[in-house]
Amino acid sequence: MGQLRSAALYCRVSTGDQSCERQARDLQAFAERGGFKVVAVFTETASGTVTARSERTKVIQLARDRRIEAVLVTELTRWGRSTTDLLHTLQELETYGVSLVAQTGLQFDLRSPQGKLFASLMSALAEFERDLLRERIRSGIAAAQERGVKFGRQKGQRVKADRYETRVMALKREGKSYRAIAAELHLSKNTVMDISHRVNDRKNSTG
Repeated sequence: MGQLRSAALYCRVSTGDQSCERQARDLQAFAERGGFKVVAVFTETASGTVTARSERTKVIQLARDRRIEAVLVTELTRWGRSTTDLLHTLQELETYGVSLVAQTGLQFDLRSPQGKLFASLMSALAEFERDLLRERIRSGIAAAQERGVKFGRQKGQRVKADRYETRVMALKREGKSYRAIAAELHLSKNTVMDISHRVNDRKNSTG
């Protein structure tokens, strides 16, 4: 019998009322059948869209340290957050010579013909996902604009000036210089001067 391939098991559930026990048990049995030596088991509770996954990061670190040759998962959705994320992590694992193996028996080694085909399909799907997202954003903006929603800073609007106007003028009445006011409020001297001049101009115009 040949040498067993070292592997890490990665199990994930979406909510706290679920358990990774069944996934871990199934993957242990799968590893035995497939000739893998399990060196670590990682379990995580995180929804499919959550970006931060500390346990998955630890698995990738094991791959980076050349301590494993494969990552075993029950299905691809347990590992990847999206098509793009799946492709990127597969490419990263490839650089360390590590395969992602699903319990279905599919092994995603991007150095193999099957893996290269899979990567090409993933790239196409990732681009399709990005196009759909851009289309949704454009459609959402167009629909909002039709309802009268305005995006970005409007003409004549000075967000920072409006926010600090009262405090600037109060300090100015205390006799403080533009430089001192700017230092106290963590603003530039030009911003303080602009606020002061705008208030004075407004007062003069209203007579």
